[in-house]
Amino acid sequence: MTECTIRYQLEYYNTNKDSWTAIRTPWRSYNAQFDLMKDVRVRVYTLLNGPCTNGTLVKSVSYTELVQKPSNKGVVGSRVKDFICVFYSMENMECKWGRNPKIPDSSQQNLYFWHKDLERAEECPKYIISGGVRSGCNFTKNDLPHFTDINFCLNGSSPDGPLKPTFTSLQVQNQVKPGAPQKLHLLRGPDKQLEIQWESPVGSVPEHCLEWEVEHSQEGPDGKITTHKSLTTERSLTLPLNPDNERNCFKVRSKLHQYCVDKSFWSEWSRPTCHPEMKEVRPKPEWDMVRVYVYIAVAITATLVLTLGLGTMLKLRTSRQAKKRDSVTCLSEVQLLQ
Repeated sequence: MTECTIRYQLEYYNTNKDSWTAIRTPWRSYNAQFDLMKDVRVRVYTLLNGPCTNGTLVKSVSYTELVQKPSNKGVVGSRVKDFICVFYSMENMECKWGRNPKIPDSSQQNLYFWHKDLERAEECPKYIISGGVRSGCNFTKNDLPHFTDINFCLNGSSPDGPLKPTFTSLQVQNQVKPGAPQKLHLLRGPDKQLEIQWESPVGSVPEHCLEWEVEHSQEGPDGKITTHKSLTTERSLTLPLNPDNERNCFKVRSKLHQYCVDKSFWSEWSRPTCHPEMKEVRPKPEWDMVRVYVYIAVAITATLVLTLGLGTMLKLRTSRQAKKRDSVTCLSEVQLLQ
């Protein structure tokens, strides 16, 4: 046996790729990434090569196998739901989780993370509190390295005992969600063409890593709307302008393309821009009812004042005539007495 070189073939089931991965090494230890929420399955074969095998590589028929089941410790129904991390504009990453309705009251959840540059696991630097309980964690862009496996463990305690742990691994550059594109511009060019231009979203996402999706909605003369989507790596797109369409509207969103990352989240859609622009139709001026009521009140008041004035003048005139008659009558009586 001393005349042969001994090596080992390590095989483990990669749950991320849903296939077996094989490694040949002269060492008796090896580091690999596993999903601790699933079975860990490992096999080891012995390899011989040299004079003892006439220079032929020989692999052992039998192997040593290890199968490790996920931990089942913890209060039943206490594992969190929907753990997800989003790296917004490559500025800050937010990891959130849902609270299982079966989790005991007064439970405390803790998030720990570890990567190869850390000597030991560290706890969440800033928890997100919702309804008085921890529902997430905020990381700045400098807290976690890119292109490195980040391992998370979310566990906790309760009056009924420890909570069931949740394990997950990710790389932060694969969790990016860019901001929505800014300022769409429409330019009508020659040959009945329409060019759409837009600006990159704010944040730290490299522009050369972005791809764009443009949604084009066309409204025909009959009011029917048809929608088409186009992908591009440029910050502009030229499309033919159909003269039969009443209106063309556009909106844009972005994500990181596969040449920079393995996956990415789509951004939110930009605000739509249309050609021709929507004209604001101002309502026709209407009579101010308050002014109408004031005019009516003034008219009524003026009528009353005029009526009262005429009545007073008539009374005064009648009174003067009566006084005149009385004075004449009185004078006549005086003459008769004389």
